[in-house]
Amino acid sequence: MALVYCRQMSLKNNLAVAALLAGGAQLAVADTIQLKDTAAVSGKILAEKADALVVDVGFTVLVIPRNFITGVTKSGAGSAPTVAAAPAAAGQFYAATTKVSAARDVSSLVQQIGEAVVQVKTPGGLGSGFFLNEDGYLITNFHVIEGETEISVEVYQQKNNQLDRETYKQVKIIAINKFHDLALLHIEDKGAPKFKPVTLGSADALNVGDGVFAIGSPLGLERTVTQGILSTKTRQLEGELYLQTSTQINPGNSGGPLFNLAGEVVGVTNMKITFGEGLGFAIPVELVKSFLDHRDAFAYSTDNPNNPFRYLEPPSRTKQKPIELK
Repeated sequence: MALVYCRQMSLKNNLAVAALLAGGAQLAVADTIQLKDTAAVSGKILAEKADALVVDVGFTVLVIPRNFITGVTKSGAGSAPTVAAAPAAAGQFYAATTKVSAARDVSSLVQQIGEAVVQVKTPGGLGSGFFLNEDGYLITNFHVIEGETEISVEVYQQKNNQLDRETYKQVKIIAINKFHDLALLHIEDKGAPKFKPVTLGSADALNVGDGVFAIGSPLGLERTVTQGILSTKTRQLEGELYLQTSTQINPGNSGGPLFNLAGEVVGVTNMKITFGEGLGFAIPVELVKSFLDHRDAFAYSTDNPNNPFRYLEPPSRTKQKPIELK
């Protein structure tokens, strides 16, 4: 089978321990707080503040910041989440939702979110990407910009009922994660306008068979829309789990968004099987959120010894004194 590429220790660890201990305690009346990275804490909510929840987990009281919370189910309220994460603050880096939104037709969604999808060009080839916020930060695949120093981004913006193409050449690499094949870029051209961003959804909320669609530039054909279904959520390839989709993915789609039928990004397309049709793969959006939330840890710098573009000098051999024979 040939493939073509087209945690914070402190608070999180405490929350993980609390989840285990509270789960073992089986509190008689327990609310469930869903956290990022699919973890959960069970306990009694003592107070609900604007920026945090105060939770009694039996052996201690935790103050959980709302930006760690994806949902809350209160005891006696059924299984549906009754409290969502805190509303996004002004100036947030990206917009995200964990709710399952109503499906819409692909045609209207493309008209609404098509401007957020871009083409990423380098001397060695091209790929796709999408804006996270209006300030020009965008996601693409690491392999699209790997080893490249000249990067440009083509943006298609709606003006006077038609799409105008604009190329931006002052593009900076902000962060990279080559193991999950992700890269964060930023357009820094002077006079650049505000860009139209996407909303990050939830791959965990998808079911096998749900409809999905992609927008990208396969073989350089910009703004190509392909539609399919989610074939499986846990396809293991090269030690990583991917979303598998029947949506057509080809070279040039790499780094582009895979949307659910609510127009929310659920994955980043990056691979296909060479000899086969309808066998495309995407990086789950949960990995993208983790990458963005910890982007300082993945910051691109030529002085970073963990940077894949920098190779350290090998250690010099220890000089040994000759052994005297007696």
